[in-house]
Amino acid sequence: MSIVTFWGSGKEQVGKTLAVVAIATNMAIEHNKKILVVSASYNNDTLKNCYWNEETTKKNSIFRPKAGVELENGIEGLAKIIQSNKATPDLITNYTKVVFKDRLEILLGFEEKTLSTSEEVAKIYSDIVQVAGKYYDMVFVDLDNEINSIGADEILKKSDLVIAMTSQKIASIKTMQEKKIALPQNKVMLIIGRYDRRSKYTIKNLTRMFKEKKEILTIPYNTLYFEASQEGGVPDLFLRLRRIEDKNDGNFFFIEQVKKATQEIINKIQEDKMVR
Repeated sequence: MSIVTFWGSGKEQVGKTLAVVAIATNMAIEHNKKILVVSASYNNDTLKNCYWNEETTKKNSIFRPKAGVELENGIEGLAKIIQSNKATPDLITNYTKVVFKDRLEILLGFEEKTLSTSEEVAKIYSDIVQVAGKYYDMVFVDLDNEINSIGADEILKKSDLVIAMTSQKIASIKTMQEKKIALPQNKVMLIIGRYDRRSKYTIKNLTRMFKEKKEILTIPYNTLYFEASQEGGVPDLFLRLRRIEDKNDGNFFFIEQVKKATQEIINKIQEDKMVR
């Protein structure tokens, strides 16, 4: 049971949610893991749009909503249980949405209409993550920058691994270099979001800049993935791309890097458990 939190160093969009989705989806397809993705956010539809939209819910797709549970009310309903101290690990799954049965579930964040304060929202997320960690093999937390800092710190402390996300912009790199020091170094992994191979800030150069022992991981920008993330088509896309072997295919590098990041996360968690 492991909690992996994806964290960004500032307000800049670094492709954090798309990194969470890519790695969680790939892991669900390629590895025997029961995964929950928690959108620790406030009024953010990015995660929702990756897995479904109006069209995908109307047609016969791989996405199967649970009968009797309203999509928009998952987190609100679960929050009431958490606040009444009646939460149990297996109860969480009643408020999630299934992407792949027994493999990948999604818990969307609060919507703007909620009356909860930022402090209440942050504590609810922290409590949900702790309980979920007892039930799922992997809990991926997409930690929004808008979440109360105290609550965010609590989630980071409870995490077995923190994925520090940055972009290739020099300002973003410098910010991450400063803020990464404050994170527990033995459980931090750096990933470059929306990576562009044509930039002078290549994997090798970035690895040198951050003084990393191993090559920095990336989630490259990919047009097909970007479009699928807006149309509820991510699961179908990954099922199509999983068997690409032609290195000349424009999508090969993208899926190769996602698979590499996925495996490195699994390896890191296993190594840490052996040390304990």
